[in-house]
Amino acid sequence: QVQLVESGGGSVQAGGSLRLSCAASGGTFSPYAMGWFRQAPGKEREFVAAINWSSGTYYADSVKGRFTVSRDNAKNTVYLQMNSLDSEDTAVYYCARSRGVSYYGGVQSNYDYWGQGTQVTVSS
Repeated sequence: QVQLVESGGGSVQAGGSLRLSCAASGGTFSPYAMGWFRQAPGKEREFVAAINWSSGTYYADSVKGRFTVSRDNAKNTVYLQMNSLDSEDTAVYYCARSRGVSYYGGVQSNYDYWGQGTQVTVSS
């Protein structure tokens, strides 16, 4: 059974940075694409970023240029570097594993394993 554990969340002032990590265990990591999603209070969960096995990336327009997704296949870990944070980025952030090795888009149903989430709070 694949397990995903996010870490690195916390509270930060607007304009600050955070780096989230997602460690995978219990299954195969490197061939699969990985995604980051977030859910703000009172809103539906939305796509943030994704990365395929060869580090091809895809971003939501709202974070493009501010967030960077990366992965270390040797450590079974995917990262989300978040810069220039603002209050609109406040949410619980989740990582997820794609069902396949080629898909790294924003459709949530194409991801089968999910972490428990880590809270990011940005104060203005």
